[in-house]
Amino acid sequence: GAMRFLADEHFPLPNVRILSAAGYDDVATVASETPGISDELVLERAVGEGRVLIPFDRDYGRLLYRQDAPAPVGIVYFRIVPFSLEEPADFLLALPERSELTLLGALTVVERERTRQRPLPS
Repeated sequence: GAMRFLADEHFPLPNVRILSAAGYDDVATVASETPGISDELVLERAVGEGRVLIPFDRDYGRLLYRQDAPAPVGIVYFRIVPFSLEEPADFLLALPERSELTLLGALTVVERERTRQRPLPS
């Protein structure tokens, strides 16, 4: 099955429609379902539902690596200021085509010049 995503609150909603059209039709969105919930609760949901979390917010790294919060199956953190509302989805759709990357089990940091990864704490 396709990867299931959880779009954090600041992930622009037009991207969710693009992901759905590309076959990722199970994208949960914090903004439309549970706006304002804490990062901890967002993480808990991603863990509980087996979703890859897609935030624009760096706080998740702190929760996982310094506070031992449970890790979801993957996190793709967008450390960019998008040029357009749709750009994050374009980035995300391009990632699985790169054979050296696996989105599962990793914190993937997307920057404009490069994408880097580190293993999630188990």
